[in-house]
Amino acid sequence: MRVKICGVTDERDRDAAVTAGADALGFISGVPVETPRERTAGRAATLVDGVAPFVTSVLVTAPDSVGEAVTRQEQVGADVVQVHGEFSPAAVSGLREQVQAGVLVAVDSTTDRAAAYASAGDGLLVDSTTEEGMGGTGETHDWQQTRDLVSAVDAPVVLAGGLTPENVRAAVETVDPFAVDVASGVERRPGEKKNDAVRRFVAEATGVSP
Repeated sequence: MRVKICGVTDERDRDAAVTAGADALGFISGVPVETPRERTAGRAATLVDGVAPFVTSVLVTAPDSVGEAVTRQEQVGADVVQVHGEFSPAAVSGLREQVQAGVLVAVDSTTDRAAAYASAGDGLLVDSTTEEGMGGTGETHDWQQTRDLVSAVDAPVVLAGGLTPENVRAAVETVDPFAVDVASGVERRPGEKKNDAVRRFVAEATGVSP
């Protein structure tokens, strides 16, 4: 099981997540909602530049257009672009052709077009989303529904939405995703990670003692 720690805002939390065993780190930049987890493209680029070898850096963004997503990715330089919002499958395909990075598409757990997005991008992130299409709600969704999606598509599926050290093991057992993603579930306060919670989350998700 792979683990992504999302909403990383500084070097301390970045390096602590790597030490805890995270496989990927998410850096939020260019979203339409106010969040203490967001950083400017320049600041996100600095954090991405310091990510340890063999750990995947992920730009989490909600651009208005493919062009804006391409520009943001060029500024930040992450390994993967995770796009939120109202992108069509065709737009996702266009983005995939234009960026030198993987493309992870965030979809709501209730979407009926997940299969189309799965073939357009390199993977799906299934989340509980806001009206703006953003995650970070801290709410879980129907895990069995996501399990059905995992069985139905060939693309990797990342499970997000309300995960914590206390429930991630049950989530993994139910859904059997490619990876799990957490932001608020391991925070001391919004935008600041609690390192002990990060360690416990990784341990519970992977079944490896911290």
